[in-house]
Amino acid sequence: MGLQINNMERDKALDTIKELPEEFELEDLIEKLIFIEKTEKGLKQLDEGKTVPHEKVKEIAGKW
Repeated sequence: MGLQINNMERDKALDTIKELPEEFELEDLIEKLIFIEKTEKGLKQLDEGKTVPHEKVKEIAGKW
């Protein structure tokens, strides 16, 4: 698994670390950072109109 946080601002990553308890599992931090990065990527795609309409998704899923 390759962790890519190249688009994440350092300050945002540091804020995420500050929100965690004093002791935490490294996996928890990694999961949070990945979640933030993927959420931001999805929101950017939404802003750019790079989405698939609900009806199209239903059509695609129906073929499975």
